[in-house]
Amino acid sequence: MQVSFTLRKDKINKDGFIPVRMIITLNGERIRRNVKSVRTKQKDWKNQRVKANLKNEDYNFHIEFNKELDELENKLKLIHRHALLNNIPLTKEYVIDKLENDSINSNSIAPSFFESFQEFIDTNKSTKANGTIKKYISCKNFIKDFDVAKKYNLRFDNVDVNFYEDFRDYAFEERNTLNNYYGRIISVLKTFMNWSYERKYHENLEFKKFKTVSNTIEVIYLTMDELMKLYNYEFESKRLEHVKDFYCLGCFSGLRFSDIKQLKPSNIYEDYLKLNVQKTKTIDHKIPLNAFSKAILNKYKDTLYEPIPKISGQKFNQYIKECCKIVGIDTPVNTTRYIGQKRVDKVFPKHQLITSHTARKTFVTNSLILGMKEMVVRNITGHKDESSFKRYVEIADDFKKNEMDNTWNKI
Repeated sequence: MQVSFTLRKDKINKDGFIPVRMIITLNGERIRRNVKSVRTKQKDWKNQRVKANLKNEDYNFHIEFNKELDELENKLKLIHRHALLNNIPLTKEYVIDKLENDSINSNSIAPSFFESFQEFIDTNKSTKANGTIKKYISCKNFIKDFDVAKKYNLRFDNVDVNFYEDFRDYAFEERNTLNNYYGRIISVLKTFMNWSYERKYHENLEFKKFKTVSNTIEVIYLTMDELMKLYNYEFESKRLEHVKDFYCLGCFSGLRFSDIKQLKPSNIYEDYLKLNVQKTKTIDHKIPLNAFSKAILNKYKDTLYEPIPKISGQKFNQYIKECCKIVGIDTPVNTTRYIGQKRVDKVFPKHQLITSHTARKTFVTNSLILGMKEMVVRNITGHKDESSFKRYVEIADDFKKNEMDNTWNKI
């Protein structure tokens, strides 16, 4: 890349002053930019710089003018060096963008995008829940797959609108990614880009334009009849019996899977549980016990270390589906998902949709149907997002209306 300065003699004004133009030669192309603040006369221009005009002290600005020209030339050298050090293609568009919008540090070697992403994950391990860290890792791996598949050479400086569109097309068209999962990836990416921006790893704010995608999905829960059918069934398999009790405890208490796994005898009191909630970091959160949750905890009271044996989330979801299938929880359930603008409708027997997450949803929905006040339910579960909780209220209201239609309105 070469830089030179010339006079624009076609723009001479009535006093004889001529503006200066910068010419950048790059890969056989020329980039022309006017240096608006520098003007001089033909006789005061030599070797691409402004000479001192000793005869006219009122117009002796050669030092300031030449300083500006020197700074422009140095900036272009830094842009060139920065691109070489960071393996960035030195294109006309790149040079213009950096020249007009960015300042380049003379020692800046941009850290690797994916090395920085791993640093972001490692830094958050001490403050974020395990589930959140798993989401970060999943997001990083998904973006890495895109980078490899498309040979994108992803860097901080090319995370822009073009990347966003290419990544979106890859997710929807090649990976058939559901909108809500894609939205979570974009949300994590924006969090990472903001984290790295604050650490001065880059100066690219294009990521703030990225939009997340989210569609409302069905609330899957067990009705009271289905829950009692599962609760009262005695499995011959000890493994399935443990999983059933584990799941039902969540249905009767509203506890998350991660918190039930951590329960110890020291958390259990006569009429309530008291524990530190893992996801929200809530200290000494109290959860009242009903007759059903007490019965389950009493069943395991002689367990030496924990009231309910530990099990991985993946195995738990596999086994609870098996439990629900055995007891006949097989009502057809319609699901609607979106991949971009493509709508995907499917029908499943209900047992296939039951996971650890549906236990908490079962507690909330049935508590509202049974008449528990919204504020009390939210206090027990720790729900802070009013919009997400509203879905449960709507389901409970619809249930009550159907019951009214099927009883009093039939008279």
